[in-house]
Amino acid sequence: MNYPSLGTSDLRVSEISFGCMSLQRDDQQNQRLLHQALDRGITLFDTADLYDKGRNEATVGRAFRGMRQRVVLASKVGNQWRPDGSGWDWNPRKDYILTAVEQSLKRLQTDYLDLYQLHGGTLDDPIDETIEAFELLKEQGKIRAYGISSIRPNVIREWVQRAHLTSVMMQYSLLDRRPEETCLALLHQHGIGVLARGSVAKGLLLNKPAESYLGHAPADVTRAAQGVARLTTPQRPAAAVATRFVLHHPAVTTAVVGIRTEVQLNEALQAGDTPPLTAADVAQLAASAPARTYTDHR
Repeated sequence: MNYPSLGTSDLRVSEISFGCMSLQRDDQQNQRLLHQALDRGITLFDTADLYDKGRNEATVGRAFRGMRQRVVLASKVGNQWRPDGSGWDWNPRKDYILTAVEQSLKRLQTDYLDLYQLHGGTLDDPIDETIEAFELLKEQGKIRAYGISSIRPNVIREWVQRAHLTSVMMQYSLLDRRPEETCLALLHQHGIGVLARGSVAKGLLLNKPAESYLGHAPADVTRAAQGVARLTTPQRPAAAVATRFVLHHPAVTTAVVGIRTEVQLNEALQAGDTPPLTAADVAQLAASAPARTYTDHR
């Protein structure tokens, strides 16, 4: 497992990260899985206050109680649950962020977050006010770095221009190469690390039946899955091939893999232990799934 720096920050993170959203409500099972991941080399664990109405943060916090210095904790903010629990509303205001972080810290049983991310964003947001909140939290020592989670090129460009971003989380896979058009190069140019999610495209690059996906017809999805299969070996399973395609791009610091079972953990760890793809491998995969571009938020 490699441990690159995240952007220009002093955070060193595992090349494969643990996406905690998929964890169930069994704290003991979650603890075993999270401890296994940590013991076997994963250091970055990503959650959000939105997930399971805060219970996801809480189960992560209980699992890592007394182990804080060994883990890199990332969470997200911006989606405010309604009092009646019927859903959530977007709230990127400074006062809300400063309140929400206290609840996240409490649930995670820590006095600081390594990475705090805005969980979305639009051009209509009070962006400077949101940035003020993150900068204040850094000054107070409650967060070490901040970023955003977004696939919107226009929002990403605005944040790159106006904030001292450490990272951007975005969806990226062989079947979703939209970030390659402009976003990845822009972020790499500015020393902003990418946390890539969705590297196996909802399982479509593995053994899930083909279906239409982000402008790709089922036949296109099948060709992409076949491209992955051609590079698969007993030592390098399909999930590792798909993840390694994402990690080949110099802008990508870590692949955030959703994990809820030991089998999924083992697959993720295999990707971390698998050597990088060759340039010829990457070209072969890219030829099997032509890149699309974003149609909205350009």
